[in-house]
Amino acid sequence: MATPKVFESEYRFCLILWENEPVKSSELVKLCEQQLGWKKATTYTVIKRLTERGVVKSENTIVTSLVSKSEVQMAEIDELVEKTFEGSLPAFVAAFTKHKKMSAKDIAEIRKMIESLEEE
Repeated sequence: MATPKVFESEYRFCLILWENEPVKSSELVKLCEQQLGWKKATTYTVIKRLTERGVVKSENTIVTSLVSKSEVQMAEIDELVEKTFEGSLPAFVAAFTKHKKMSAKDIAEIRKMIESLEEE
């Protein structure tokens, strides 16, 4: 099953949820007001929207995620690579590395990842 789309403001909400779950919706309202400047109605609207899309579950005033942070991040990356780089991972990596200075440590970590993929 594909990971449901999570938009920018919803993602910021999810960051708060992932850090605090399971959490009462009333507590989420307070956290969203403090961290995002949202009104109570905005938080409840986002909870409802994300519940309808299968991203979160809200039962008996307790909100929990149904989709992990890494699943949402991977879906975003997949969409970006598909839409912007015509599905080419090498083109994505080339574009990324041209505009971002990478340290020797970064390069070593990426080499390790590639080597572990080659061993599979």
